[in-house]
Amino acid sequence: MDSPYSKELQVAIGAIQSAAKLSQAVISIDDKGIIEKDDLSPVSIADFAIQALLTSTIHHAFPDDKFVGEESAADLRNNSVLLARVWELLQGLQEDEAKSLCKLPESPERMCEMIDWCGFGEPGGPQAGRVWVFDPIDGTKTFVRREAYAINVALLEGSKQVLSIVGCPTLSIDASAPVTNTSLDPTGRGCIVFAAKGFGTYVRPLVATSPHEEQARRVEPHAETDSPQTLRPVSCYNMLDSGVDDVHQLIMERLNIETRGCDLLAWVLRWVTLGLGLANMTVWVYKQRSRAGKIWDHAGAMLLFEEVGGQITDIDGKPIDLGVGRKMTANHGFVAAPRAMHPLVLATVQTVLREQGKGKLLG
Repeated sequence: MDSPYSKELQVAIGAIQSAAKLSQAVISIDDKGIIEKDDLSPVSIADFAIQALLTSTIHHAFPDDKFVGEESAADLRNNSVLLARVWELLQGLQEDEAKSLCKLPESPERMCEMIDWCGFGEPGGPQAGRVWVFDPIDGTKTFVRREAYAINVALLEGSKQVLSIVGCPTLSIDASAPVTNTSLDPTGRGCIVFAAKGFGTYVRPLVATSPHEEQARRVEPHAETDSPQTLRPVSCYNMLDSGVDDVHQLIMERLNIETRGCDLLAWVLRWVTLGLGLANMTVWVYKQRSRAGKIWDHAGAMLLFEEVGGQITDIDGKPIDLGVGRKMTANHGFVAAPRAMHPLVLATVQTVLREQGKGKLLG
């Protein structure tokens, strides 16, 4: 890709390749150092180590940039055994550091400091400058079962997506739909999907065995056509309690969608399937208006679909605002579809909600 972000891409891809090694080292062991956060979601030693690795590597290359990430270091500071395990995990990448693929923190204290840069970081508004957003392991619940997960890296400028790089250690570069949580790359090589604003979406192997394989393939803009398309959904079925399942089912029926399509827990992987053309629409309605998405689950990854012609709004039809904070409180839910089909999908969502007596979920 010939874009103004070639250095950022090079640095981020190297960091993600090293991060994938960390994640695969942890996924292969039984004790993944899992703890439970206040929101009852799990976090592993891989989450902490990868967030520190990404921050340290990108800060080394771009020292003036800021960071937002899912984790904070409080649990590490309160648990010396957990801290030691995370630090030991990072030390396994010294060879990568020698090859300039990544930059490791200088000490456990510096590691915790860098994790907290992300854990307490805010995306800011239009004047925020350059902010990197990380989800070190999106899909920790499936990761601990040795199933699908992703490593999300995004760059925002003035709270707008300009760069997306997603490492998918379990997803084959030649994957075909439907993709599920148990769809694993038989080669074990995975893929990296990336996009820069205005330059398209690309895919390449995560682990390349030759320089030729490092060449990225541009994804055709499958969602750009003005003519109606067959809608192929991606969603998460029977694993989350945050969505309105009956409404989702009715929306599918009204749109004459006969298959459930791709079924994935991790939001980042849902955006990846949309970017790659393994699906071309998704709808998500939260059960309560007070619920909101978290920026690290969506920032950057949404750009993968937008760069192939997709349109993304919330269920009120408003553009997604990534500048309001760590939680995306300016929006409720998501409606994503090919640009020509988005008005139909959005209108169907709103009609079904009103007919089912759930109009209060609309703004």
